[in-house]
Amino acid sequence: MMRKYGFLSILTLFSLFCNAQFNLQPGKWKGTLQREDGHHIPFELAIEKQGKKPVFYIVNDTERMKTEDIVMSKDSILIKMPVFESYFRVKIITKDSLNGVWIKGGSAKDLVMPFYAVSGVSRFPKKAPGNLQQVAGKWKMEFTRVDQTKRPAIGEFSQQGQQIRGSVLTPAGDYRYLVGTLAADSMFLSTFDGVHALFFAAKITNGALRGNYYSSASKPEPWVAVKDANVTLDPPVTAVKEGSDGLLDFSFKDLDGNAVSLKDKRFKDKVVVLQLMGSWCPNCMDEMAFLSDYYRKNKNRGIEIIALAYELSTDKARSRKSLKKFQQQFKVEYPMLNTGVTVGDPQRTEKTLPQLTQIKVFPTTIFLDKKGKVNKINTSFYGPGTGKYHTEYKLEFEKTITKLLE
Repeated sequence: MMRKYGFLSILTLFSLFCNAQFNLQPGKWKGTLQREDGHHIPFELAIEKQGKKPVFYIVNDTERMKTEDIVMSKDSILIKMPVFESYFRVKIITKDSLNGVWIKGGSAKDLVMPFYAVSGVSRFPKKAPGNLQQVAGKWKMEFTRVDQTKRPAIGEFSQQGQQIRGSVLTPAGDYRYLVGTLAADSMFLSTFDGVHALFFAAKITNGALRGNYYSSASKPEPWVAVKDANVTLDPPVTAVKEGSDGLLDFSFKDLDGNAVSLKDKRFKDKVVVLQLMGSWCPNCMDEMAFLSDYYRKNKNRGIEIIALAYELSTDKARSRKSLKKFQQQFKVEYPMLNTGVTVGDPQRTEKTLPQLTQIKVFPTTIFLDKKGKVNKINTSFYGPGTGKYHTEYKLEFEKTITKLLE
């Protein structure tokens, strides 16, 4: 659906921008993704006026994601997310309301969900607090998948009156910035970043949480939680195969078509960090922001970073376009290589890094010593939405690098 816009000339786009009239109320908006089961996913938008066109921000607590490539034509707007293959196609109903669809690129087909937005409305309606519960702290959580298998998690929340902030941590990553509210015996949390579209609803009974988790258009997962200050998670394990010398060997092309190998002079006698990622992955986005900033500040210490991308399809042009958005958004100075192997390929490890056991999660971070040998593999990146867990991750990252440089 988006391809036809690629054929518009720059002159035509400029004309659209200049002729479209800004007719939207600036300020806070409530966006809502409509699920078929009636449990919708709310999030916060902010709209600002710049000349004759609006600028849209997706607001997640302290994060403001500025959307890109706004295309206006009469009463219609195309709003692209800054990083992911994700966009809104909407019509202006009034200056205070929008109606349309959210479209997210997929490996087999795109996800399309109805969407509407209204101005001046909070993410969650204000309700009488009743006998206000206290949910601040650390929670041991358990989700039940559709196939009835269980998955553990940690909920870490802060509370100011009825307002809740925090995140949910899984063994492999986190659900980024969650914002919500309390009313009587109910709790609600949500987030949206262009890929994550999440809504948590729960009842509070005898100090425990019990409810449902809704992700985009997927079937809901029941979940329960109890307070537990000592709860921990066991990360997925990816390791060097038994009998391997731990020396990795690959050659993939960067975004300019140049082959890059660990044998290149650039990486000789340096500590190298491999970032296994994908342009579809919100936690990879957070890790990319951290690694890109870290590299700019520390590249003269004798370290290098290489991103190895596992994309949604084997379409090279599509993958390059998505990875370029990452590169430009975070001003990435280190090589980003497209492995040409999809994230859903059951042989993704054998085809790219056969010296390792199964690559289970993204991002996965591999630390190589100055001789190119695997020293450490981290499968639990926690981003800025997790607060102290992100701080601890960065401290451990620096500790590992310093040790390898010594």
